Amino acid sequence: MNQKVIAISTAPQLAAAADGTHAAPTLIAPSNFLAQLDANEAAGLQAIAIARHYAKGDYVFRCGGPGHNVYFLRSGRIKIHQLSPLGREVILWFCFSGEIFGLAEAARGGERAVNAQACEASEVLAVAQDKFGNYLDHHPHVAKLSMQVLSSRLRVLGEMFVNLVADDVNTRIGKLILRLSARYGTRVGKEIFLNIPLTHQEIADMIGTSRQTVTSALGALKRQGVLSIDNRRIHIESEELLNELARDGAR
Repeated sequence: MNQKVIAISTAPQLAAAADGTHAAPTLIAPSNFLAQLDANEAAGLQAIAIARHYAKGDYVFRCGGPGHNVYFLRSGRIKIHQLSPLGREVILWFCFSGEIFGLAEAARGGERAVNAQACEASEVLAVAQDKFGNYLDHHPHVAKLSMQVLSSRLRVLGEMFVNLVADDVNTRIGKLILRLSARYGTRVGKEIFLNIPLTHQEIADMIGTSRQTVTSALGALKRQGVLSIDNRRIHIESEELLNELARDGAR
């Protein structure tokens, strides 16, 4: 695993329209933590960050390990997950370029409660816990952003728990797609392109069901004209219908 000090880009990363046209895409809800830093904040973080590279399948950290660092994903994709008592993987969320992770232990200390594993070749910036704490003392805006991340993830986990208890599988899938599109979607007109690749197994591991059930449910949504899938990327063709299905299934 190679390490080096690296420059941090603060330029927003807006995805291009999936159809290759020149329509002006709108990022619905930016989640790129690094892109929200100003030049001074980025320079301060750059001074204390070390770059590490992980191959697909490598663990950045494991559940039960020490929580010595906070991490920023410069490129690639990281999944945050736990294992059930029966050994089944439960995906809590994914981290994409620019996002922060490993933050909870920086706030409360102690061992890692989750696993962080690279889904593809990834470049990660590691910042020692004590250095990050000192950095936040001098950059209150970044401290506020960090609190917003923790708050947002707590809400997401709360929603996931309620959905598992109250909703059927089709509704859980609909709500998951809507939630992901709100953070990682590019809107072109009335359509939304989800700019992250997801396998059917990954979706299943996020909503507590089987891959076969996900494949069947997505097939039904495609036949209804709600969405299409190209190269593991979901294209929401009717946000209205998807919202209706999510609402109806939750009643």
